[in-house]
Amino acid sequence: MGLLFVESLPGPKVFKCKYCGVDSASPDAIESKEFRGRHGRAYLFNSVVNVSFGPNEDRILMTGMHIVNDIYCSCCQRRLGWRYEKAYNEDQKYKEGKYILEKGMMVKE
Repeated sequence: MGLLFVESLPGPKVFKCKYCGVDSASPDAIESKEFRGRHGRAYLFNSVVNVSFGPNEDRILMTGMHIVNDIYCSCCQRRLGWRYEKAYNEDQKYKEGKYILEKGMMVKE
């Protein structure tokens, strides 16, 4: 197994994985705080770091059918949320290529 490359984000209030403390997202990348994940509140981000992706899968969400990939912490492999790969409804296309991180999986330090 090789070395794990971990990207650090600048700033005092960075979102980190709750389990291992690795940086996951900058508060500057938040697009919306009005989302729900599997386990409660979630945020929509334009970009995240230190994650790996699961396979594409069709998933019926509150706003309709989407193709998504679960995203995992690249350090501890806990599921943090998902990425919107494709939205079938025209009014949901703005989500494509963006990320949901569940608030319960993050700490802000």
